[in-house]
Amino acid sequence: MNYWLVKSEPFKYSWEKFNKDGRTFWDGVRNFQARNNLRDMKEGDLVLFYHSNEGKAVVGIAKVLKEAYQDPTSDDKNWVVVDLAPVESLKRPVTLKEIKADTRLKEIGLVKQGRLSVMSLKAEEFDRILELANK
Repeated sequence: MNYWLVKSEPFKYSWEKFNKDGRTFWDGVRNFQARNNLRDMKEGDLVLFYHSNEGKAVVGIAKVLKEAYQDPTSDDKNWVVVDLAPVESLKRPVTLKEIKADTRLKEIGLVKQGRLSVMSLKAEEFDRILELANK
């Protein structure tokens, strides 16, 4: 299993809206590295959902339901989406400030490549964020 983090601005697509929808395709990715990460996602992989800009916190866990396919919002064959479903809300949000302050997370993509919207996580990074959420 692989682990990922996706970012969304809450006013565009919030964790709450995602839970109401119950499933979504993750579209709008227009960065080649983030696109490549979408292509690498496999059914059943777990994904942390991060609210960017306002909130700046990991708020929930999702899973990949369907692997990469053509982005239906674009005619350009370069862009893909994956289907995601919410799994559970974190007991408490884990803020970017907490992540940056944690020595075990100093190499996480969220800190190293802050503008990347879809990034891979190591299993230990994923687990550490869940530990912080359960404090």
